[in-house]
Amino acid sequence: MTSTSITLEGCGRTFPGGQVALHPLNLTIAAGETLVLLGPSGCGKTTTLRIISGLESPDAGGRVRFGERDVTALPIEKRDVGMVFQNYALFPNMNVADNIAYGLRIKGLSRDAIRQRLVEVMAMVDLQGFDTRRIHELSGGQKQRVALARAIAVRPKVLLFDEPLAALDAKLRDRLRLEIGQLLRELGTTAVYVTHDQAEAMALGDRIAVMQAGRIAQLATPREIYHRPTSTFVADFIGAVNRLEVHATLADHRLRVSGGELHAPHLTGVEAVYCRPEDIQIAADGNTDLRGEVRQSIFLGQSQRLLVDLGNNTFLQVETASRRQWRTDEPIGLLLPPEILFHPERHACPAKNLEANHA
Repeated sequence: MTSTSITLEGCGRTFPGGQVALHPLNLTIAAGETLVLLGPSGCGKTTTLRIISGLESPDAGGRVRFGERDVTALPIEKRDVGMVFQNYALFPNMNVADNIAYGLRIKGLSRDAIRQRLVEVMAMVDLQGFDTRRIHELSGGQKQRVALARAIAVRPKVLLFDEPLAALDAKLRDRLRLEIGQLLRELGTTAVYVTHDQAEAMALGDRIAVMQAGRIAQLATPREIYHRPTSTFVADFIGAVNRLEVHATLADHRLRVSGGELHAPHLTGVEAVYCRPEDIQIAADGNTDLRGEVRQSIFLGQSQRLLVDLGNNTFLQVETASRRQWRTDEPIGLLLPPEILFHPERHACPAKNLEANHA
């Protein structure tokens, strides 16, 4: 399957009445890349996807290019894109095979070519034997597979996903997320995937564009987004995060915070430090950075989430794989090494080698 780069040049979208859904956006998506547009409702991610697809037109001056080709004025049916929607958008009066083959017939492929393509794509999405099944006889997951098969059957240069798993239950969503990720790797097609689900974004994206109020707040790899957020919005939106106010800067680059002191030479001069719950270590002996008391323990199956009171109305979330059961108000010591500490405006952390982790 062929792919193409996508370039947005000054693409904004203002609705009648003056509401700005998307501020002028410049964005380049490499050929074969999967870019995830992630953010809360109303942030502009779906508007961006619709401009790429041709379902929406950018404000005057905005341009959309597929490779070197300017497609700004072209409707969706002439852009060589495949779309997968949250509501499936299947034809209820057609069976599975006819739904998948619809775009192939529009393209004028022969019966033999259509039959061969059906066998190929139905195997890709694990729908063998479902040819004559009616749409109302399918489960939600099977309907989404049909929608995916229909999108890839025409071998588009660009695949677009508009929150395709949002209507499914959690277990099925996890399974299909893995299947879609594997399929995108096999196809090598340029893909743009819209979601508000952080786990989907982390699992599927070569890069993630976190969107806020019609703008891209950060564009980076999943690991960079998670470990080196460049704004407090991104830090708070992606996963759980702890924020500790700095009360004083001491000698030897130590920072006084509620519950103790932290060694953070790369963060001198900041008013707060941040860290992820799973990076905090529980001290096994008297050597600790912070001391507090356990206020709550939540069993998550593979781990526990502790809520630790550090005093001064400061609470820290700690995630641990330990099976020990913690009592309410039990004292606890914590280790927070320098490499787990960050600040969105000081995201360079020399002790954390993201490239090694990404390999």
